[in-house]
Amino acid sequence: MSKLIKNAAGRMVPLEINGEKQVPFMGAGKYKPEAKKYAPKISSVSDFPLDGNKQVATIKEALIKAGLKDGMTISSHHHFRNGDLIMNQVFDIAKELGIKDLRWFPSASFPCHAHLIQYLEDGTINRIEGSMNGPLGKFTSEGKMKGTAILRSHGGRYQAVQDGDVKIDIAIIVAGTADTFGNANGVNGLSASGLLGFALADSQYADKVIVITDNIVPFPCVPWQIQGNNVDYTVNVDKVGEPEKIISGTTQITKSPDRLLLAEMTAKFCDSAGIIKDGFSFQAGAGGTSLSVGNYFREIMKEKGIKARFARGGSNKYLVEMLEEGLIDYILDGQTFDLEGVRSMRENSGHVWTSPFTSYNYHGKGNFAAMVDVVILGATEVDVNFNGNVVTHSDGFLMHGIGGWQNCLFSKTVILPIPLFRNRIPVIVDEVTTLVGPGELIDVIVTERGIAINPLRKDLIEATKDSGLPIKTIQELKDEAEKICGVPKKPEFTDEIIAAIKWVDGTVIDVVRKVK
Repeated sequence: MSKLIKNAAGRMVPLEINGEKQVPFMGAGKYKPEAKKYAPKISSVSDFPLDGNKQVATIKEALIKAGLKDGMTISSHHHFRNGDLIMNQVFDIAKELGIKDLRWFPSASFPCHAHLIQYLEDGTINRIEGSMNGPLGKFTSEGKMKGTAILRSHGGRYQAVQDGDVKIDIAIIVAGTADTFGNANGVNGLSASGLLGFALADSQYADKVIVITDNIVPFPCVPWQIQGNNVDYTVNVDKVGEPEKIISGTTQITKSPDRLLLAEMTAKFCDSAGIIKDGFSFQAGAGGTSLSVGNYFREIMKEKGIKARFARGGSNKYLVEMLEEGLIDYILDGQTFDLEGVRSMRENSGHVWTSPFTSYNYHGKGNFAAMVDVVILGATEVDVNFNGNVVTHSDGFLMHGIGGWQNCLFSKTVILPIPLFRNRIPVIVDEVTTLVGPGELIDVIVTERGIAINPLRKDLIEATKDSGLPIKTIQELKDEAEKICGVPKKPEFTDEIIAAIKWVDGTVIDVVRKVK
């Protein structure tokens, strides 16, 4: 690790990670790239079968033909979430072939990938550059990964590939249905997982692309979300994933009275602030509280006789119901969170496929996130300057990925409904353990004991001053939490940096250190 420098957020970050030069965070909107987009090697049609059949017998054969060797970057997407059955097999094969020092570049990893810890230990995998959920994050926080992890948002991942910050040697794209040419979708077949948008960058920019499916159909596979013209090899296996596990335990409306109160207060705030009006747009996450906010929106919209122009998703059964009831014109879907979302994507013309390029890429000519009127997000910590943390817990362990959280901060109003404390530990602190999003982009904190509005949002303060809602300062909320729970002991870290947090523009906003 190179020497450290203080970035614009006051965090000490390295100028080099894993032997690659880094740019420190300069502030939201301050870094302007000057390079051109990266492009993969040119391919020739003459190198591929004239009949379009690119199918090989096994994943192992595909990896060998793709030239798998030491030090390569292997990418994957997480549309199966905790139901992925393929990536463990890919690294089993790498181990069998004696391959070392691979960089795994997933759009996210899940507890089902704990199998890969053995390969991080023996050097088959050098490091993970992608959102980590659960056991892999804990393993990393204990300082056991050989390389340094890098966490990016969904849009930041697309940006990194597009800009050439990460060059993918072999992309693994797992699809519910494909033809032997490589056209693929995630809406048909027994293993349909919905959208394949997270694999778009991989298909466009990787040197070699392998599509793996358990449902080969005659050409053409229609609709196609991945174009066969970008694919090198196709493989048909017995089963690629367990689509019922895309739910991953979070996509249910909360039954907790405290969380329901948070959701109700959030919806009332949006109503009082004049955000919920005919033609507005919104995005809510897939957690229980966020889903409940959407349900309260639905009641207010029905009562007022208004409809939303679009909802950004994560699609789920609740959003689908609003679409099919005529309360939303369009779902602009970035990720499918349950099987009703898969069905709707297949059947409803108003359920539109998007990708991190259209929705979140910061190095483009605009994106959808900035057009959303209000976004409802979560956080593990918020500090008195409205800075947010979503990757580490109060104990300092790296247990979550960034997902689209950073990208959503560019929406017109950003609201975080969060409990005042979890397990008797205050959520509002003096300074977040890990800085993932700057406070200038976070507008409102809703807790069960009061609502804090960022002083920068004078318009929201004025609009809600006579609402009867419990508006307080963020310092008052912090003091109230500490009166109930006491001042929490801060986690202790060594000097060893185990992960870097990238901002949406590819700069380094913070680092995560090894827990003592």
